[in-house]
Amino acid sequence: MMAQLQFDQFLEAATYRDREPGTHLDRDSLYGLYTSWCCVSGQEPEAEHAFWTAIRERVGAGEHLHMKKCPAAADYILASYPPVV
Repeated sequence: MMAQLQFDQFLEAATYRDREPGTHLDRDSLYGLYTSWCCVSGQEPEAEHAFWTAIRERVGAGEHLHMKKCPAAADYILASYPPVV
């Protein structure tokens, strides 16, 4: 039950949905954003298989997830790219 609430909170805080094709989060980026959100929120990430099961239950066919401007997005972006020296 607690993990299910965590997934709902993540989707609400860090993503938005639409049905338009275009630039949306791929699998790696979505899970990376989730782990960044957990870090920023002080929560322990659930196993990847539990994450994907929960996402399939919550995101309908044809819906696309996009990253919101939020602390988790900043953390994910900074962690995803090597430092520029």
